[in-house]
Amino acid sequence: MMRFDVSEREGVVIVALDGEAMGGPDGSALLDKLHALRLEGRRNVVVDLGPLRAMNSSGLGMLIAALSSARNGGGDLRLAAIGERVHTLLVITRLTAVFQQFATVDEAVKSFGI
Repeated sequence: MMRFDVSEREGVVIVALDGEAMGGPDGSALLDKLHALRLEGRRNVVVDLGPLRAMNSSGLGMLIAALSSARNGGGDLRLAAIGERVHTLLVITRLTAVFQQFATVDEAVKSFGI
């Protein structure tokens, strides 16, 4: 089961994922929340993966859908605090070239230059 907490810093939405990102209803809830935030004009998102314990291909699909949604809305999505397991998954799937990645949430927020 995945939980997420949404906050905002310097005009950037921060979504902290906790638990296991396996898609399904949890992923749908996250995408619905991001869509609602985008409609409110909040287009730039940092996904904090630090608390996340595991992710499968459905979880990766959720991140890709969130990235596409952010970019289609005129914003962007960046990943922060990626754990070793998730990083390995990103490398194997060659998604390291797709997502901008940062060691900390602060670095990711600052990268937007807002």
